[in-house]
Amino acid sequence: MSVNRSLITPTSNPLLEQALREKLLRRSETTGSLGELEPLAVRLGLIQNTLKPRFRAPQIVIFAADHGIAVDGVGVPGRTSTARLVQNLMTSQLPVSVFARIQGLELTVVDCGVSEPVAPHARLLARKIAHGTRSARATSAMSLDQAHAAIRAGMEIADSLTGNAVACAGIGVGSHESAALVLSRLADGNLRDLLISGPQMRQEDLAHLLVVLQGAQGRHKDATDPVEVLAAFGGFEMAMMVGVMLVAGSKRHLVVVDGMPACAALMVASRIAPAVTDYCVYCRSHNHQGLDQALALFQASALLELGMESTDGTGATLAWPLIRSAAALLTEVAEGEDPGPTLPTQIPTLTGTGTL
Repeated sequence: MSVNRSLITPTSNPLLEQALREKLLRRSETTGSLGELEPLAVRLGLIQNTLKPRFRAPQIVIFAADHGIAVDGVGVPGRTSTARLVQNLMTSQLPVSVFARIQGLELTVVDCGVSEPVAPHARLLARKIAHGTRSARATSAMSLDQAHAAIRAGMEIADSLTGNAVACAGIGVGSHESAALVLSRLADGNLRDLLISGPQMRQEDLAHLLVVLQGAQGRHKDATDPVEVLAAFGGFEMAMMVGVMLVAGSKRHLVVVDGMPACAALMVASRIAPAVTDYCVYCRSHNHQGLDQALALFQASALLELGMESTDGTGATLAWPLIRSAAALLTEVAEGEDPGPTLPTQIPTLTGTGTL
């Protein structure tokens, strides 16, 4: 399956947007203003191309892979291995697993390239491209063939998911640093600003980190094409998320983006099909400043700011009730009148979206 620019339609629709805002204005006569929920509701209506956005079988998919850059001493010392983190996710030993269940989100964990063997589990998809990437400081993290294979695997995963909303998050040792390299190159941003720092990081650790990552930047200084940049610096989990995001956008499905690896994947996807960002809302599970900068690249802010330092995907599970509530403003709050159409009468009904 291939996705190109023409298959992802921008959500811009002035007539529908006006109708959505007028509908919310009628609601506000009895409900009052509901602040930031209202523009979120408009965004959901535009994504689904309807006055009555509804969600079915929402999914959260966490993509796991190890990164070769970690062999250069990159990452938090004593950090839990990726394989152990995957096991904890599948056995509900992490809050994100529990929150997903109680919010009605179907959780799937994808082994994209974990370096160690991972035991089979009902919620695990085994899509391992390789046992971790190579060090971007020494060579390309992935070959172009591997990057394309991982993107195709993500497309296949997205095509098989039920429902019309998917939250994406990536985990793995070295994932944040690899994501910072991808974002820095594609957005021409300052690498230092995208890294974890602050009181919890010693200056000597930050200096070492910059030496390693700037070495990787120098080795791949000519990489500018989005997939080439992904192959040079990124990870299998990012590549699979690129595929998921492109297919979700082509189906007019909501994409919930949580964390640095997901932001890096979206940056790559947006260089392939710019309109994919129209289908995204943003969450966060970490409080570090690097993620602030990553979100700023999309002129976005997270739906919730809770000061967490948790597994990526946790923020998406906690923000899901807000997303459902925003949609309910348009579908469930009674106006004291006939339910009415799903679209303004001047807008023809689209077929094939599964949302009207």
